[in-house]
Amino acid sequence: MSGFYEQLRSRGKKLGIVFGDHAVLSNSRAALEASEYARDAGNYDLFHENMFHAYFTEALDIGNLEVIADVAAKSGMKSVNVCQAVKDGRYRLRLDEARKEGQMINLTGVPTFIVNTKYTIVGAQPVDVFRDLFNKIEKSK
Repeated sequence: MSGFYEQLRSRGKKLGIVFGDHAVLSNSRAALEASEYARDAGNYDLFHENMFHAYFTEALDIGNLEVIADVAAKSGMKSVNVCQAVKDGRYRLRLDEARKEGQMINLTGVPTFIVNTKYTIVGAQPVDVFRDLFNKIEKSK
């Protein structure tokens, strides 16, 4: 097991999150397009949570339309509509624009947290990293 997954499992265990064993690194583009559909449908948070569970806990291939359809259904959406949105590419331009914006601000990883347009925390970091940053900001006032 790589150091990345060991660290991820250790952090997840403290929060009651189980990370599965991944055999495939998914191309998440279709899942991202489906999440934009969910956003427009007002169902983003639940879809996002279920997609993360499918990928990180169940170790499913979230680039597979069948997996996306199952996650959509679990999230209260009509899977056929979500899959059609992915197939017809209606959210590609939105994702391309988001990628361009990320490049303009030198985004190097996800998640990235930008605080006060000045401080950046990249990656899934322990809560102490955030606490330290907020304390630093508070002291500099």
